[in-house]
Amino acid sequence: MRSQANDEPCFPQRPVARSVRQVKLGLLGGTFNPIHLGHLRIAEAAREVVGLERVLFIPAADPPHKPLAGNVAFEQRYAMVRLAIADQPSFAISDIEARRQGKSYTVETLTALRKERSEDELYFIVGSDSFLEIGLWHRFAELFNLASLVVVARPGSLVTEPIQQLPEEVRESFNQEESGCLRHVTGSTIRFVEDCRLEISSSHLRDLTAEGRSLRYLVPPDVGTYIAQKGLYRTW
Repeated sequence: MRSQANDEPCFPQRPVARSVRQVKLGLLGGTFNPIHLGHLRIAEAAREVVGLERVLFIPAADPPHKPLAGNVAFEQRYAMVRLAIADQPSFAISDIEARRQGKSYTVETLTALRKERSEDELYFIVGSDSFLEIGLWHRFAELFNLASLVVVARPGSLVTEPIQQLPEEVRESFNQEESGCLRHVTGSTIRFVEDCRLEISSSHLRDLTAEGRSLRYLVPPDVGTYIAQKGLYRTW
């Protein structure tokens, strides 16, 4: 695949005239079970590197790939996210996946958001581990028509050859630019962020809580208080 020389930032090309102001909107999905400082750092790094005006956190209502651990209701996970982002005006939260019935497939969420926010530039934020498995996602080839991707490095999941590590079905639709990002034939992009590797996992936090150990310095204080008050993740 031929590389394209391009001195401009690696963002989708904007149409010329818009009657409504565009917003560069990041989208960060997940079970957030619970949300932790690693999630917040990912959102902040993506916001700064890509120049996003806002990052929208989207808790999954019914994750399609694995059962939700801990029997924690959507409303409780939503409440934890809301507490975690309360002091960052560039962060917001959406209940769009709870408003839809069925499994929380990313492609369907992006389709709904594209209809709601047709004037905006959408950037879906994803970890490198998920990016390397994107070929397993439901209707994954449609994702690139709906939003650009921001791929955030995760420990143990290296993206060393971006185009070759894409599913074979979509490789011919991308060119790699000198900046290192990939550009899809629709104009959407895949950009890689390398500088936010906090090794925190929600599963480890659930284990710590089950053992009666502290979550201090791993989750925002208000989230830790909420978990303790609601007795979440305890096994006794």
